[in-house]
Amino acid sequence: MLTPLIDGFARMMDPWLLLMCFLGTFAGTLVGVLPGLGPSAAIAVLLPITYGVDPLIALVAMAGIYYGAMYGGTITSVLLNVPGESASVVTTYDGHPLAKQGKGGVALGLAAIGSFIAGTIGLILLSVLAIPLARMALVFGPPEYFAVTILAFVMVSSLARGNMVKSFLSLFLGLLLATVGQDIISGQARLTWGTMELIDGIGFIPAVVGLFGLSEIVYDIVHPQPEAKQQNIKLKIREILPSMADLKQTWAAMVRGGFLGFFLGILPGAGATIASFVSYGVEKQISKTPERFGQGALEGVAGPESANNAASSGAFVPLLALGIPGSATTAVLIGAFIILGIQPGPRLFTEHADVAWGLIASMYVGNLMLLAQNILLVPFFIWLFVISERTLPVIVASLCVIGVYSVDNSMWDIWLMIAFTVLGYGFRASGIPAAPLVIALVLGPDAENALRQSLVISMGSPTVFFERPISLALLVVAFLCLLYPLVRHRFKSVIETE
Repeated sequence: MLTPLIDGFARMMDPWLLLMCFLGTFAGTLVGVLPGLGPSAAIAVLLPITYGVDPLIALVAMAGIYYGAMYGGTITSVLLNVPGESASVVTTYDGHPLAKQGKGGVALGLAAIGSFIAGTIGLILLSVLAIPLARMALVFGPPEYFAVTILAFVMVSSLARGNMVKSFLSLFLGLLLATVGQDIISGQARLTWGTMELIDGIGFIPAVVGLFGLSEIVYDIVHPQPEAKQQNIKLKIREILPSMADLKQTWAAMVRGGFLGFFLGILPGAGATIASFVSYGVEKQISKTPERFGQGALEGVAGPESANNAASSGAFVPLLALGIPGSATTAVLIGAFIILGIQPGPRLFTEHADVAWGLIASMYVGNLMLLAQNILLVPFFIWLFVISERTLPVIVASLCVIGVYSVDNSMWDIWLMIAFTVLGYGFRASGIPAAPLVIALVLGPDAENALRQSLVISMGSPTVFFERPISLALLVVAFLCLLYPLVRHRFKSVIETE
């Protein structure tokens, strides 16, 4: 495989390919910053102009948008507490507290470096293991996917800052909201109350922007904490980038996130969102000081950001080797392949080896470009955070409204965002975490679909989840993850008593 990869790098020396790679990664970063404008929408907009263009040039630009957006969502998550993508939701846990402590540059720098390290790990694994791992991914059926979602639910619920009951309350409310819309089998409307706008369910963007973005503004206005924001933030690169001590503290989290994100990214339906939440859960579980998480732990940014970037590399495994999309973005990318006259799948690496390996080589180059771009732009991003407190809420609120409205050009989404803003404020005031609700809202429909397909396969018997080794192993891991915080708390109480 080394020879075709070297040939791919040789093709990438073309100035046009380098330019398109740069423009794609830069555009992807901007796409990630804007809530509502995801990479799938941006790539879809580019599809009509790919006619007559060299296939590799078009695909390099589109791939750059895809993995560039993985970092773009980090910027608003850290500085404004507004996730640009669902995979960046967990970054708000520790990224925004770090920004309030005047360490927003450190958080962004760690995210950029972690994304580069994990992205490189993912690309190396993609180059070596693409075809064998794609075949292995075919083993996953509905029971395995349901078990994966259960593991994700348990992991995110175990991240509760103190009270797991409140975390599970948030999770169950999210699962209830995920059932709103048409029944996947009968087509009957559920919990829509006669409202046609709810037929397609509750949108992720209005929910997450209201829960994390506007509710943060409202809470800060009602409960002002002027000491929380540092006004004298230095903007020189050498003063805001992570120190060697920071890198020493987080390098292991970056590597773990890289491997974890890649292997979860291979699974269609899992992807970057599950990878980031699971990575955060792993880092908190193995930490000697888990109480730091949620207060500004560097590993809480480095691990998940590494995982979601590596997951984008993993998503190319089923896309290139099997022609199977694992997400909306990769589905659009498959459409781009077909428009360009290339059929992704097992024959891609033989019939269009130059395109396949050129695309993989472009991701190595784009990963390096992203690192340079984001390191150099950190002072600009931090400058946005230093804007006066009177201006910042207006900018954030405007960004939220524009981003939500632009998704479907619907005022209904605006009202929905306001409703989730009220809910988010209530959650914040009551100490209920919002992340379990968000992950349930995102993964709930997929979990229901996998559950019902599994029961159809087994003629209604739930034993199907325990008869298949992979699903059984995943459920056992989920049970242990659920049990671990309880055992740790009990063990800690016994030690303190003695």
